[in-house]
Amino acid sequence: MAEWLYEDGIGEERAALVEDGAIIEARIDRDDNRIRAGDVVAARLKRKAGRAGRGEVELQGGAIALLAPVPSGLTEGAPLTVEIVREAIPERGNPKLPLARPSDEPIRPAPALRESLDESGIPVRIIPPHGPDLLEEAGWSELLEQAESGLVPFAGGLLRIALTPAMTVIDVDGELLPAELAARGAAAAAQAIRRFDIGGSIGLDLPTLPDKRARQAAADALDAALPQPFERTAVNGFGFLQIVRRRLRPSLMELIQSDPVRAGAFALLRRLEREPLPGPDSVPAPAPVARLIASRPDWSADLARRRGRAIRIEATVS
Repeated sequence: MAEWLYEDGIGEERAALVEDGAIIEARIDRDDNRIRAGDVVAARLKRKAGRAGRGEVELQGGAIALLAPVPSGLTEGAPLTVEIVREAIPERGNPKLPLARPSDEPIRPAPALRESLDESGIPVRIIPPHGPDLLEEAGWSELLEQAESGLVPFAGGLLRIALTPAMTVIDVDGELLPAELAARGAAAAAQAIRRFDIGGSIGLDLPTLPDKRARQAAADALDAALPQPFERTAVNGFGFLQIVRRRLRPSLMELIQSDPVRAGAFALLRRLEREPLPGPDSVPAPAPVARLIASRPDWSADLARRRGRAIRIEATVS
């Protein structure tokens, strides 16, 4: 039976939906005071709708979000309440602003990760920092490595997942016959989309499939492995189809690839808090990771509290 494994880590919460010993969904929620999907907040209209039909609002605290639709008759500077329907998306050179819509709801924060898991109806198991590392046993480190590299192996092939400004593109590569590779690759891509929480527009590039039955078999394999809701096109003769899923927040790949230093810091802190005592007095870390951790004394204090003793993180010389 599937269950959520939940870990309240240093600087971030982690959760993995595990079934038959493998991670089928994963979430990371960082303690960075960002605007979250589901937040209902006070705002002021900063700019009326442009050609794209979206305006801009300034949220309490100064953050800017896109607004759609813009209420008719609302003047620039006027107050309103908005709900965040999509978080900011990190994108190289052009990060996407949060997306909001007008709301009549009372101002409130979005449910925390733990709350959303409790509301899912699926059992939740809390993973303490001491004892068996059930997340690691299910493949947590491998998940993070794949999210960083974009390379996801499957039986008979490899997915190459690339982040682009237009969409997330998944290329299926392998040595199997085209029809078999397409069906296996489509199923593996569907599993990766779910596991890495990939939303928005997704392009899947399968082998060229002139046979209509082979194209339909690949589409059926994807449909069977990817839970609704989503929309997709048919597989065309060149083996390409497009998938559109609701996008609430950055995917795990966007989260990790946009800031690998922060990802490395949290992975190190997670390892250290599980280090059996007495453990070393100091550990080496890449200089950017060591500097980031040094800039957050609250992380080091939390680590010392969880371990029962302090540990120094020393920058390695490159």
